[in-house]
Amino acid sequence: MTIYQSMDVLGRFCRLKLAVKPDLPLRSSEMGVLIYLSKQTTDVTPLMVSEFLRVKKPSVTPLIQTLIKKGYVTKQRSQVDKRSYTLQVTERGSRLLEEVEADYLSSVLVIKEKLGDDQFNEWIRLTEQANHILEELASCES
Repeated sequence: MTIYQSMDVLGRFCRLKLAVKPDLPLRSSEMGVLIYLSKQTTDVTPLMVSEFLRVKKPSVTPLIQTLIKKGYVTKQRSQVDKRSYTLQVTERGSRLLEEVEADYLSSVLVIKEKLGDDQFNEWIRLTEQANHILEELASCES
């Protein structure tokens, strides 16, 4: 398989994965912020979100504003630094996450069932390795 064919395969996978729930009320970047917020066990600041997304802090401001405007996130003045604020997922945001997680889980379970445990685990291992390479590349570029 050529590198261009490989790119097509990867692009198709991403498009098919995104098509699992095409009627999401949020863009994928906004959804990523919502998922990130929901997985944290400590208070999250916009700076933490920007570091997670590997973008400059002003780039996350519109994402956060959209999430607040749509009622998926609230912001609260930081108790530690009164100049900053922390972000919390609302009940509405939690319901959306539950819906998306159920759809995502079902598609991953189908892939695992069709591939079998060995091939599925190898796919996950290789994907994790590829993610690590891309993270290293991104950190070198910043």
